[in-house]
Amino acid sequence: MTRAARLDLRSFQQELAARLATRTAAQVESSRLSFVCAGTQWLVRLADAGEVIAVPPIARVPLTRDWFLGLANIRGNLYSIVDFAAFTGAAPVPGGPAARLLLFASRSGDLNAGLVVERVTGLRNIAELAGHAPPPGAPDWYAQRCSDADGNTWQEIDLVALTRDPSFLQVGT
Repeated sequence: MTRAARLDLRSFQQELAARLATRTAAQVESSRLSFVCAGTQWLVRLADAGEVIAVPPIARVPLTRDWFLGLANIRGNLYSIVDFAAFTGAAPVPGGPAARLLLFASRSGDLNAGLVVERVTGLRNIAELAGHAPPPGAPDWYAQRCSDADGNTWQEIDLVALTRDPSFLQVGT
């Protein structure tokens, strides 16, 4: 990663931290981290998202599912890394400078895991979105589906529920 890319990511994280520090608890609760993956716009509660970082080097693990990318050493701790697009049945996340690793917060239990996503698009206020029921047959980790004033659809996911999903936990082939 180039020095400029590290500085841009650092600037983004510092700006996000500064903006969050000025918000009330209610405002933080209504904020969602938004990202794009496999042509779908997704939302995650800020309490569930631990950190967003550039995708680090990943060590492949044999005899695992295609969507399980392997293990990454992040500040001395091993994290299981999942290609979120491939996990949902879409084409794998293309590599590139916009790809990010969304680490799970400690609220998700003691599971050190992260999702590789195409790009993070910022924060959304859930109060400004119209909520709808998840699509029929959606997994338990799908929360509400939302739409914004421009007609864009956002699918909220519950990372805590995802960490309990047997299909997510079964990485072996």
